[in-house]
Amino acid sequence: MAPRIAVRCDVGPTVGVGHVMRSLALAEELSSRGCEVVFVCDAHSVPWAREQIRTRGFALLPSVDSAEAHVELFGAEGVAAVVFDSYVLPGAVYRGVRATGMPTLALVDNQLRGAEADLLLDQNIGAEEDPVELPVGSERLAGLSYALLRDDVVLRRPSAPPAATTASVPSVMAVFGGTDAYGAAPVVACALARTGLPFVATVVTRSDLLDEVSAIPLASGQSIDAITPTDRLPELVVGADLVVSAAGSSTWELLALGAATALVRVADNQTVSYQRLVSGRLAAGLGSLAELRGEGAVAAHDTLRGLLRDPSQRAALASAAWARVDGRGRARVADRLLALVAR
Repeated sequence: MAPRIAVRCDVGPTVGVGHVMRSLALAEELSSRGCEVVFVCDAHSVPWAREQIRTRGFALLPSVDSAEAHVELFGAEGVAAVVFDSYVLPGAVYRGVRATGMPTLALVDNQLRGAEADLLLDQNIGAEEDPVELPVGSERLAGLSYALLRDDVVLRRPSAPPAATTASVPSVMAVFGGTDAYGAAPVVACALARTGLPFVATVVTRSDLLDEVSAIPLASGQSIDAITPTDRLPELVVGADLVVSAAGSSTWELLALGAATALVRVADNQTVSYQRLVSGRLAAGLGSLAELRGEGAVAAHDTLRGLLRDPSQRAALASAAWARVDGRGRARVADRLLALVAR
């Protein structure tokens, strides 16, 4: 019988869909190996995320809260292993499920936040160098070699670093997570417009911000098409000369696709990865969202001007990015989890 694996993850209008999207990447890999995957989350709160789960054929159950409720649910569902991806679950849930002997894997970002599991996965850049005190009996998988990428990203990964483009009017793709929870799209679209340089931009944001983005005054040769979240993101990224994004977990997808990327730090938990990516010249830095709204906008405008003007600068970023994420991270993670299940 195929093992049934539960994925318990966060999702919501203010939480965003990052936990769901990276969990989907691992779920796709597990499914390709014959596992049955069921998601346990409140995906109904973000219909687009719910459809991402359902269109891939994964079962979907509403979330529960207590450790006892999790143990009961996973037992009733015949679950062989559990993947956690949460910032808000209390430590008692991890401990309670792990105490049943069921193999567990928890995705973390720099800080454990009470997470306990047999496997702790931190796919962030440089995580393998960070000192972390692990719970007893836990093993840590860390660094970009474990980056989780979805099927549609892996399939569009170029076979070689993208060559420099010489378009007189560069194309720009801007995206800030599945819900743009922090309202970054209008701020970044305004920063692009204030460069005064020509570009053709696609800006992805939530529906209530579409009009605000579309109303931004543009100079001659500039155009912005504001759209809601789409399944075509990897296609749009590969077709863009420049990508502007929040510095969240989707950044690893951009690296794998060889995107010339400028990053905005929209949340405090993105600080470490943002600094490492920028200092490693894997992406250009535009600062924090607060800085873009204030005096730091001047520096961001200068950075964007340089990227829009200089194809060689974009090509250098794209080449370095492409070389850092090979697209096989999810297979390495699945190997380790399924080895625990087999035991």
